Amino acid sequence: MSTPRIVFIGAGHMASSLIAGMVKQGMDAQFIGACDHNPPKLAALHKQYQIHTYPDSLTALANADVIVLAVKPQVMQRLCEQLKQEGAIQDKLFISLAAGITCEHLKKWLGDVAVIRAMPNLPSKVGLGVTALFANSVANDAHQQIATQALQSVGKVIWVENEQGINHIIAAAGSAPAYFFLLMDAMSQYAQQLGLSAEQAREIVTQTALGSATLAAQESDTSLGQMCANVAVKGGTTAEAVNVFENAGLRDTVRQAMQAAIDKSKQLEDQL
Repeated sequence: MSTPRIVFIGAGHMASSLIAGMVKQGMDAQFIGACDHNPPKLAALHKQYQIHTYPDSLTALANADVIVLAVKPQVMQRLCEQLKQEGAIQDKLFISLAAGITCEHLKKWLGDVAVIRAMPNLPSKVGLGVTALFANSVANDAHQQIATQALQSVGKVIWVENEQGINHIIAAAGSAPAYFFLLMDAMSQYAQQLGLSAEQAREIVTQTALGSATLAAQESDTSLGQMCANVAVKGGTTAEAVNVFENAGLRDTVRQAMQAAIDKSKQLEDQL
């Protein structure tokens, strides 16, 4: 098939990260566009990546085969209803980046069109993200291939078989960078109390996290539990620290936190 024209409606941080990733992976900028209410933001994107920019959503729609809905959830209904009312949308693919907005919501606002929900996480900004994808019944294999190629430009993609799986990956990936940042911050703060400078503490904690994640990715045949055990040798300092975590109920705290993220996702869906 010919190269689809992909246009982002909304040019915030995630849209900008995706555009950067797509261009870096070799997609011709002439097939990428963006529309946003902030002209300086569009000008900056055009200057940096030479993509097309459009003054309004209807003009963007007219120049797109694939529309990436990258606006805030609270304005999504108004945007979709406007597109349906004033534009030709039946043959378009819509990729929604909005949390809490289901395919059923989008069907109500757009009609029976091809929709793929995509939930990229923050590390997509540096090309190391994880994106959950779910396609509605109208989206075909070609549509799914387009979404896969676009989102693979900023990391790994995981297709889920049912839409609730999106919420599960939000808990395990979408919200997860904050979990790691929280632990890193706690470690950094105590390292400073022990006498390290803020710069030293951050560098040590960040490099250790990076190295540990790299090892976990490279040694995928070894379970994460075993990797922990390999460092926490019985009777040693690491084992003593890990025992404190275990005795404090860290695993149950993590489970509760992830479930809270899932519950909040469902609550957001029900509010619409």
